Amino acid sequence: MADSIVVEGLSKRLGKRQVLDGISLSAPAGSVIALLGPNGAGKTTMVRVLSTLLRPDAGRVAICGHDVVAEPRRVRGLIGLTGQFAAVDGILTGRENLELVGGLYRMGRAGARDRAQELLERFGLTEAADRRVGTYSGGMRRRLDLAASLLIKPRVLFLDEPTTGLDLRSRLGLWAEIEQLVRDGTTLLLTTQYLEEADRLADTVTVLDQGRAVAQGTPAVLKEQIGGDRVEFALADPARLDAAVGVLAPRALGEPQLDRTAARITLRLKEGEEGVGGALRDLRAAGVQVATHAVRSPTLDDVFLTLTGSGLEEREATGAEAAAAGGRGGRGGRDKRGGRGGRGRGARRAPGGER
Repeated sequence: MADSIVVEGLSKRLGKRQVLDGISLSAPAGSVIALLGPNGAGKTTMVRVLSTLLRPDAGRVAICGHDVVAEPRRVRGLIGLTGQFAAVDGILTGRENLELVGGLYRMGRAGARDRAQELLERFGLTEAADRRVGTYSGGMRRRLDLAASLLIKPRVLFLDEPTTGLDLRSRLGLWAEIEQLVRDGTTLLLTTQYLEEADRLADTVTVLDQGRAVAQGTPAVLKEQIGGDRVEFALADPARLDAAVGVLAPRALGEPQLDRTAARITLRLKEGEEGVGGALRDLRAAGVQVATHAVRSPTLDDVFLTLTGSGLEEREATGAEAAAAGGRGGRGGRDKRGGRGGRGRGARRAPGGER
């Protein structure tokens, strides 16, 4: 079966910064590919190029066999796009939102009405269909936003951080809907900050860092590549975290990973699981009290941190800087959305600012 998404040598510069640098990937029909990477890695820029909202500087991108530069209108008729923020009108009802988008797709009044009803039922929004969207919860808004992206039954759907800000119940519900879309034959490209989301949904993962693909493969293969069990030490006193790192560093393979909020250190030991006892003795001798410790297999979090070199604190700081940027194109600014003029027939909205 032909690939629904083909990217070959994709490069894109924004201002003086090389945001994408020779990216190549592909996704067979009915599969899910996830893009992971720290803030500024190029994930959203890539989504915008693939959805015809930005022109690439170099390389080739094809959606269902159609070149995004040579045939942008044809591509827009094949895709759906859900950006980082729910692009629904709070003044209108849920039903009116969907029928409005159906009108933009030129589905006709009856066609838009029937398809809107079908999607309201599918996404569990029938009881709220005639309420103003301004009264919806965040999860309901996100489900409505995804429903709007599916009005034309796209063959390829781009989801840019679809569950950011949702509570666990809403996130699980949206995951179930995404899985059903794939069973129905839709090809998905997903960017996410939730690594367990990629682990659950993705057939393949591409890890981006500084505009380049630093790893590609299934979640299982990527975990195997970084190898070895991890040991987590949770400390009784967060103030002793740096002292504990100093004690454990000689026993560690690579840099220990720190979570200061949870007072937790995660690392690979040179001696593997057999080295846990010695590490505990060294910590006790240094006056560091360990509340709990555990040995676990690698996760996509470990893959992310190992391959990008980006710790939790660094990602949080970068996110705070992006939020502070606001109107300069960060997550909080409306101007980065491209306004309503950025919507094409098949791509409903421009995604959010680059992370």
